Amino acid sequence: MKVSQTIIGKAPALKTLLRCVQIIAPTDVNVLITGETGTGKELIAQAIQKNSARSDQVFIILNCAALPENLIESELFGYCKGAFTGANADKQGIFAAADGGTLFLDEINSLPVTIQAKLLRFIESGEYVPVGSVQTLKADVRIIAATNVNLNEQVSGGTFRQDLYFRLSVVPLELPPLRDRPKDIELLLNHFLSYFANKYAVRTPVLSKDLLEILKRHPWPGNIRELRNLCECLCILRIRKIIEVKDIPRGHLEIINEPCFSGHFRLPESGLVWYELEADLIQQALAKADGKYQEASQLLGISRDALYYRIKKYGLKAASS
Repeated sequence: MKVSQTIIGKAPALKTLLRCVQIIAPTDVNVLITGETGTGKELIAQAIQKNSARSDQVFIILNCAALPENLIESELFGYCKGAFTGANADKQGIFAAADGGTLFLDEINSLPVTIQAKLLRFIESGEYVPVGSVQTLKADVRIIAATNVNLNEQVSGGTFRQDLYFRLSVVPLELPPLRDRPKDIELLLNHFLSYFANKYAVRTPVLSKDLLEILKRHPWPGNIRELRNLCECLCILRIRKIIEVKDIPRGHLEIINEPCFSGHFRLPESGLVWYELEADLIQQALAKADGKYQEASQLLGISRDALYYRIKKYGLKAASS
């Protein structure tokens, strides 16, 4: 069983998640996928379905936020002729259409509380009642849900049922944001540049060293979707063989708004207290070096004498040298 053929990345958090997918995919357990917008929740849902016993059955994707509130119930459960104005014939709902297969409910947090209660009943019993009907029907559907918000906060706020949350999150999977996967950024850039170059039959662009460094440090608020869109844009425009910082289109200028610093540390917006930071780093270095001044000074990139001076300056507890 392989689930990572189209999921690019070597970050430890992503590898752990993929191992969980391999374990749970063959089961029929309910799954809740959480993560920021653009992190690839639908891709994980597809991986679960493709590696499940239902892989040859229907896989239906429903974005709960895309449906008007007054249509969600009839879309999920179907309706009978005459149930409301315009219901001129019986209509099968999504649960009936997904019978034997898998239903992916994206943005599950958008479901109205009244519909949440009916979804809970379906999860617990497999039973539902079409709108305008008194007949209880049954369907065998595996539910995979996803959300980009904190459902615990919604439970506390009364906008999401706690019992439904528990039933959906039998196995919770959390996708890490791209900013927590810095070593995966170059892999993803190469993958999508090659993919779109092949799609549009153009030469694969090469990113300059300066641009690549900037993209590695970019926080990517739109996550993989944002990175993917940039790669597609660069392939379509075909600016030049080697893409420089100045070549980034205006619509993506926020990526290069920050100056290109050579260091790895960023100054917090609120600033910092320098002596506290320096003293804390010295203590961390001493701990890592088991109190040995020479090793600690090497970790800090300063001389042994400079380290000893700072230990005395900050009144830090002396250790064996």
